[in-house]
Amino acid sequence: MEFAELIKTPRVDGVVLHRPFMPNVEGTLCLTGHHLILSSRQDNTEELWLLHSNIDSIEKRFVGSLGSIIVKCKDLRVIQLDIPGMEECFNIASSIEALSTLDLASLMYPFFYRPMFEVVDDGWNSFLPEDAFRDLESMTDEWRLSEVNKDFSVCPSYPPLVAVPKDIDDDALRKCATFRHGGRFPVLSYYHKKNGMVIMRAGQPLTATNGRRCKEDEKLINATLRPGKRGYIIDTRTINVAQQAKARGGGFESEANYPQWRRIHKAIERSNVLQESLIKLVEACNDQSHSMDRWLSKLEASSWQTHVKEILTTACLAAQCIDREGASVLVHGTEGTDSTLQVTSLAQIILDPACRTIRGFQGLVEREWLQAGHPFHQRCAQSAYSNSKPRQEAPVFLLFLDCVWQILRQFPCSFEFSESFLVLLFEHAYASQFGTFLGNSAAERAKLCLPEKTVSLWSWVNRPQEQERLSNPLYECNNLVIWPSVAPQSLLLWEGVFLRWNRSSKCLDEAYEEMVHIIEYNKELQNKVNRLRRQLAQLETEDPLLQAP
Repeated sequence: MEFAELIKTPRVDGVVLHRPFMPNVEGTLCLTGHHLILSSRQDNTEELWLLHSNIDSIEKRFVGSLGSIIVKCKDLRVIQLDIPGMEECFNIASSIEALSTLDLASLMYPFFYRPMFEVVDDGWNSFLPEDAFRDLESMTDEWRLSEVNKDFSVCPSYPPLVAVPKDIDDDALRKCATFRHGGRFPVLSYYHKKNGMVIMRAGQPLTATNGRRCKEDEKLINATLRPGKRGYIIDTRTINVAQQAKARGGGFESEANYPQWRRIHKAIERSNVLQESLIKLVEACNDQSHSMDRWLSKLEASSWQTHVKEILTTACLAAQCIDREGASVLVHGTEGTDSTLQVTSLAQIILDPACRTIRGFQGLVEREWLQAGHPFHQRCAQSAYSNSKPRQEAPVFLLFLDCVWQILRQFPCSFEFSESFLVLLFEHAYASQFGTFLGNSAAERAKLCLPEKTVSLWSWVNRPQEQERLSNPLYECNNLVIWPSVAPQSLLLWEGVFLRWNRSSKCLDEAYEEMVHIIEYNKELQNKVNRLRRQLAQLETEDPLLQAP
């Protein structure tokens, strides 16, 4: 199929672009296979380049011979295009609808994108499992890297290499896979070097109503426990939901078969509930017509902050088990690809200072989301504005980023990256010129040959100028565990995402620039103090009369 077949009118002059808090721009609108472009001959006017894949929905309006298209984007911005001529407006609208709903991976922009920057650090090779395991080997010899899934036949959503207990052979892993949802047998997620405790993740056990058990699974999980130690299984479902899963062939670990493990149920909502919550939240944020009380009521009705609290609470519980109780943890829900990953990755943010650096956070996203099989293509196919009924879409990754932002806000000096990095990841998860978030698993990415045919987002992020832009000027390395508050008054609306397009950023930009200026001035004064102290120390050495009595 040629893109030209879907473009009925490739160019229209005299189009007016309306954006909140920005001057209107009149210019020429062009449609390409992947972009909606509006350019103006006016001086100092920024062009609009909008990926079709970033468009969630459009609405058409007509007043006489003038047509308007309201474009609602996955990054939550809303723009209006006034197009002269009813036929041109219809043609542009139908073309955008066709181009923005293409679902064939090979037609997506990352396969056509050619970087205008030099790729010095190839992101596809920056966070390989082998490299992460070498770090683990330097701390313990109790784990090994298994190739049991090298052809993705044991577990379609796992990567080719996984870390498992050294005493568990590949045959046992294959049997464990038949006992876990989607073949997702327990694998290592995190090793706490302070005390050797670990976080593992898996899919739910397939116990069904007859209480099926798997000796190999029990042996694998117990292999992670030190003598005399207990472990905790954190199930991200309510006990009722877990009980109902038994009737469908799923279930949970029986304490009789796992006597050294205590099971804890911490409810985190599933996909369809989260998607509805996002829709209500964005609708409330876009509604400026009501009083503050009504607005706050609509925000509360969305339940978004409740979901943030649930996830952070469960992550804190996992971290407490590891750091304070000295107990290992296994986390799973149903599939083990959504709430499970939210909990394991946030627990690492709390426990491990390396995950709070720019590069360390990239590695965390790579390990706990991309390699771990979070279905980005399905979850991010639609955002908050789509007109079609949600299928498998859900803002799971966005909720995770929101939780990270909450911790960053509470510990503003403990993160090397700024809020801008989290916003960038949100944007690229939904629409990107890079191939990093394409597909639903490592198997799909391998089939699409993404490392050979597309550019990694990490290649862009790890350029010195981008690192500088994404850095937190307040950062001071903090090697301690950090414990975020989950009290309602401590959790705020992430305005940098949900109100970004609904307010002017001028005051915030000015405040940020002033903060950076103060920090730089403070560094200059500190350097001057240090220099004077060195000079004084040298003078005291050279002249004994200056030395203190």
